[in-house]
Amino acid sequence: MSARTTQHEYSIKEAAALTGLPASTLRYYEQIGVITPISRGASSGHRVYDEADLDQLMWIACLAATGMSVGDMKQYVANGRIGPSAAAEQIELLGEQQRRLAQEAEQIALRRRYVAIKIDYWNAVQAGDEARAELLSGEASALADDLRDTRKP
Repeated sequence: MSARTTQHEYSIKEAAALTGLPASTLRYYEQIGVITPISRGASSGHRVYDEADLDQLMWIACLAATGMSVGDMKQYVANGRIGPSAAAEQIELLGEQQRRLAQEAEQIALRRRYVAIKIDYWNAVQAGDEARAELLSGEASALADDLRDTRKP
């Protein structure tokens, strides 16, 4: 007696719910080649997603969640089809994304620090501590310059 596996099929609505990607995004990703073409139902002509499609969509959703560009995701998928010979390019794509995320984290840390200084400033103002408010105002001004510099390309 052999074990029989059942292959589940999912509508675009179900695939969207399972992956967290809107149906419009699934269509778009298919249209521009981020994901491989999805098979269609014989009678309805509607997209029918299988387990392999969902697996691909899940890791695409993870890449999208990192903020990776659509172009880079498309290249990543194409490299994945090539296999081990594309490993160096995959590493480069992911390394570049890692650098972008590190830069974003630094920018967020600066913004959080700015907000914290402004809170301290207003606490000093409320307490009538003019000397501390003046000091914090200077810190906020210097940090604002750093924030502007990080936004420049």
